[in-house]
Amino acid sequence: MTIQTKKADAVIGMEVTGLDLSKPLSTDERAEINRLLAEHAVLCFPGQQLNPPQFMAAIENFGPLMPQQHDKFTLPDYPMVGFNSTKDLPRKNGKLQVRGENYHTDHSNFPVTPKATALHALEIPSYGGDTQFVDVRRAFDDLDEAAKAECTQRFSVHVHQSPRSPRSFIALNDEQLAKIPRTRQPLVIRHPDSGRPALYLNTGRMEGVEGMPEDEGYALIEKLYEHAIQPKYEYRHKWRVGDVVIWDNRSVMHQANADYDPEEFRYLIRLMVEGVALEPAFH
Repeated sequence: MTIQTKKADAVIGMEVTGLDLSKPLSTDERAEINRLLAEHAVLCFPGQQLNPPQFMAAIENFGPLMPQQHDKFTLPDYPMVGFNSTKDLPRKNGKLQVRGENYHTDHSNFPVTPKATALHALEIPSYGGDTQFVDVRRAFDDLDEAAKAECTQRFSVHVHQSPRSPRSFIALNDEQLAKIPRTRQPLVIRHPDSGRPALYLNTGRMEGVEGMPEDEGYALIEKLYEHAIQPKYEYRHKWRVGDVVIWDNRSVMHQANADYDPEEFRYLIRLMVEGVALEPAFH
């Protein structure tokens, strides 16, 4: 294999070179990049030049593709491919309102959540617009025994938008909302591949904690969230044109940043990889 790797200067993240993702990969190469994703949680393949069909074929090396939740932000000719574009973002007081602000994991309200999400950077502003990731596996490992006992064997229902969500989601009418799943998820999951326990949090979608009074449940979610987003768990990706970045939604939370010039164009295309139903880490 020609794969070369360079560890990010953080607890997670790996840069992978030596592969042209526009071409088919060997069985060994596919196995290796999937192993790297399970271990390092965020992979960056720099210097790629992929059109939408090539991007789809490249990400299928990680598993079957999963449809986007909303067709409003998908490519007309390739409905599996989403996009993040400056031109589609609202502004408030002159600042862009980006989708994905606040740390979260994608589509946590789905019965079968995505294994991974991938972005391919086609146009990038001169500064800002980084994506941040935090390792929720290590965050769980570092909890003291009392905190671990408090959150294991607990569940939360994940919905389109939590009544206490810190961020806004796309407004839906009653018919659209009826089609959006509501799913009971563990607060601590077992990673389907590595077996590692990890916190599973999405403050924008969680409706408290089952078996706890409402305020106490939300307080527990907030306590775990604030613990998990500490800088010591973070990898911050500074985008370059041509980057393909894929992350494991069972190992990290991520967030977008709107700290770039709204007059500059930022455009990335997006794919998701189908996962499996999540299970609690401890029974």
